Amino acid sequence: MDERFDPLERRCPRLGGPVTFAYCKGCGDQNQPCWKAIDCWWEHFDIVSYLQENLPAEAFQKLMDARPKPKLSSLVELIEQAQKRTS
Repeated sequence: MDERFDPLERRCPRLGGPVTFAYCKGCGDQNQPCWKAIDCWWEHFDIVSYLQENLPAEAFQKLMDARPKPKLSSLVELIEQAQKRTS
């Protein structure tokens, strides 16, 4: 994937702290972009065009159709991902 926007940083509404775009590109299901990436980054650059150019059509459509998960299951997934990263 194109890395020119990777160093950009903003506050993540899900985590409550600063994250880079590089993190958002791979923190979703199966290392795909976060389902909120478009909501979070549209003010910084043309995120929709970026994703269309850098994702397979099926992955892009899946991201566009993504709906938020219940808060509890989202928190459990984030905890599991953090545990995997630290082990």
